[in-house]
Amino acid sequence: MKVTDIKRQVSRKNWFNIFVDGQYAFSLNQTSIVENQLKIGQNLDQKDLVKLKQISNNDKIYAQTLRLVAARPKSQWEVKTYLERHGLSPAAINEILNKLSNMQLVNDYNFAEVYLRSLKLHSPASRRKIIAKLKQKHIDPEVIDEVIKKSEVDDRTALSELVAIKKSQYKDQRKLMAYLARQGFNYSDIKEALKA
Repeated sequence: MKVTDIKRQVSRKNWFNIFVDGQYAFSLNQTSIVENQLKIGQNLDQKDLVKLKQISNNDKIYAQTLRLVAARPKSQWEVKTYLERHGLSPAAINEILNKLSNMQLVNDYNFAEVYLRSLKLHSPASRRKIIAKLKQKHIDPEVIDEVIKKSEVDDRTALSELVAIKKSQYKDQRKLMAYLARQGFNYSDIKEALKA
């Protein structure tokens, strides 16, 4: 088998279609072509072809993952789960996670900070609920503690803000109290906040 042509894609400038024996075989990004020293006229055996197709698949999934983490921050566990669903080998998953970590695109500490700021802005939450949410994202407990200490999470302030937001939605005070308790707030703090 011989590489008969390498053509730049129209829609993705860094990607090239690779033709083997006159037929489209796979596409690679520019970096992978250089790393694998691929050129027109090069002979490939079946093993080479399988390897290059796997690299092509990994490159495509890596590009999708970049778009995923650019849309909103993700925890390392979320990205790892996403990559596992795409059937990548553990070695390929580690390689992609390392690349993303080195570029600071996947960083659990940064993720926890952003997540906490978002919760404070959009939906005040108790310390207990914040910890539970971050544990669901498989954030290391030490990272959670550090981020919460740094951000000075205050249950009473969050509770007051949430009461102000939800008071008009709940006509029955018992239902409001039950809602606030489900949000992880202490019963005595809830009573105080509702009196105020």
